[in-house]
Amino acid sequence: MNNKKLNIVTIVQAGMNSTRLPYKVMMTLSGKPLLIREIERISLSGETGTIVVATSTDPSDDPIYQLCVKEKINVFRGHPDDLLDRHFRAALEYRADAVVKIPSDCPLIDPRIISRVVKLFTANPGSFDYVSNLHPPTYPDGNDVEIMSYNALDDVWCNSEKNYEREHTTPYIWENPHLFSIGNIYWETGLDYSMKYRWVLDYEEDYLFIKSVFEELYPKNPNFSLNDILNLLTDKPELKKINEKYIGVNWYRNHLNELKTIKTANTKII
Repeated sequence: MNNKKLNIVTIVQAGMNSTRLPYKVMMTLSGKPLLIREIERISLSGETGTIVVATSTDPSDDPIYQLCVKEKINVFRGHPDDLLDRHFRAALEYRADAVVKIPSDCPLIDPRIISRVVKLFTANPGSFDYVSNLHPPTYPDGNDVEIMSYNALDDVWCNSEKNYEREHTTPYIWENPHLFSIGNIYWETGLDYSMKYRWVLDYEEDYLFIKSVFEELYPKNPNFSLNDILNLLTDKPELKKINEKYIGVNWYRNHLNELKTIKTANTKII
């Protein structure tokens, strides 16, 4: 089965009520909302099938729904808190054979990395239930890509019981490798920058960093790459300092006593 026959649905979960940085997906990047810029980046991959923004039924997320309608972006509204349920029902509505999961706070994501992850899954039909570039991670934080079969997502939806499993969608898979066939994409350079760079949006400083990168690179080439960002940071090392105090900070830090496959080296405690 190849990519053309497989109905791939890429789900970008987005909400307005981030506890650390509310309304972050609507913040401006190069003249448009951040969510739009990220959808543009994802679309450049060419391997992402149908792209759907999954937001909630909460009235606070009406602006996301309205933006998607205006920009002719597929949008699904689901459970406000159970993000696993939201992903599952969006996949069901769009009749997905495979689901790509990309967070809405990664507008610097390299489309080429998305393609690498998706192609490993699609080029080996039936070999994998789940492929990501996160277990273990090697790319700079903010290039997060996961793809899973619909059947795997169905299994996860039925069996995930812990709150963090419902909130973060896929931990049940990578915490139970005996139940699933799991693949991983490593950065082809052999380097591991997962705890050395931070290109994800959770804090005001992250936004200032991402905004600076977009202002430098987007006007010259909207399809700028991971290497373009690294070269920029070599030329202008002061940019990396904008949000460096948060490098390595992620949600794992709150669940180290529960996660079997995540170690203290995979996160930073603040």
